[in-house]
Amino acid sequence: MHKGSCLCGSVNFEIDGDFESFFLCHCKHCQKDTGSAYAANLFSTKAKLKWISGKEHVKTYNLPGTRHAKSFCSECSSAVPNEAGFLQVPAGSLDTQFNLKPNAHIFCSSSANWERGLENIQQFEKFPN
Repeated sequence: MHKGSCLCGSVNFEIDGDFESFFLCHCKHCQKDTGSAYAANLFSTKAKLKWISGKEHVKTYNLPGTRHAKSFCSECSSAVPNEAGFLQVPAGSLDTQFNLKPNAHIFCSSSANWERGLENIQQFEKFPN
């Protein structure tokens, strides 16, 4: 059992079951909808999603002409799970720990040029002074 929520706490959910895969997607669609280099999503064809609270705040955008969809909280815009033939869960939306490591980076041909060599830049435990 996994528990998750949005940033503002309006949407809360539980996932009953295991994830079958974990992908870091670098496609242009995921870059746009996360505002980052990639989306980190967990996938399952068997796990069950249960909305605990805030289902009325969940909106889904389906990008026309593609299989790309994103569900989000209408209050804070945080990504939340999406069901479109399978369960897609944004890894960062989970409040509980999970042990699955990413299976792969996908759509790497679309990777942002600025994400190469990031392991070599300075790291801080919190916002730098």
